[in-house]
Amino acid sequence: MSQLIWRTSSRSSQTACVEVALTDEVVAVRDSKDRGGDHFAVSGGKWQNFLRDLKNGRYDG
Repeated sequence: MSQLIWRTSSRSSQTACVEVALTDEVVAVRDSKDRGGDHFAVSGGKWQNFLRDLKNGRYDG
């Protein structure tokens, strides 16, 4: 997945940053502080579910 176009989250800060890369099949996610490290990928549907839950406050502590 080295040819992906990574985008930094607009909500990123100096201590908590993620980047995402979209393909036709998956959404890849990585820590922007460790760009050479591991990443994970989820289906577009699972990513949409996550974003919906996030907006609805499901992960608020």
